[in-house]
Amino acid sequence: MAEKSNSDIKDMSFEAALSELEGIVSKLESGQAPLQESITIYERGEALKAHCEALLKAAEARIEKITLSKDGTPTGTEPLDS
Repeated sequence: MAEKSNSDIKDMSFEAALSELEGIVSKLESGQAPLQESITIYERGEALKAHCEALLKAAEARIEKITLSKDGTPTGTEPLDS
């Protein structure tokens, strides 16, 4: 984990980034990583967290609400209200 540079994060899927972030949290919480490695993986964790937040925000902006007619038939979509 610690040997990876943060440049690869921008190409990661949400699921991959979240999985790696969870691994970092577990490792840091265990207290088993040496100090320098802890600092390095913490910094990567921060970058992963920011990436996940950006992906979630982008997904949220794309969500649309399905509109229905009075009989329940879908008629289209419209932006989801904030």
